[in-house]
Amino acid sequence: MVYKQEVSANNARLGAEDALRLSREVTKIVVAKGKKIVTFDMKKDPPSDDALLAALLGPTGNLRAPTIRKGMTLLVGFDEEMYRGVFE
Repeated sequence: MVYKQEVSANNARLGAEDALRLSREVTKIVVAKGKKIVTFDMKKDPPSDDALLAALLGPTGNLRAPTIRKGMTLLVGFDEEMYRGVFE
């Protein structure tokens, strides 16, 4: 896979401000939390900042890992099926 930028979650902590900035650069956000997958349409029905941060941030207040941006889609968390839907 070719990627433009890799940021280690161990070395760089991305907080609420960074998460909101990233969310404003995409049209779709897909978040996996456990077995639950939530999709946000940032053009048609953008959520409130509080709802978005509740989904994007972990208990430490940092952006949850892994986080991948592919085009105009932001993937947060890991779910194999979610990744297949975006990368296949």
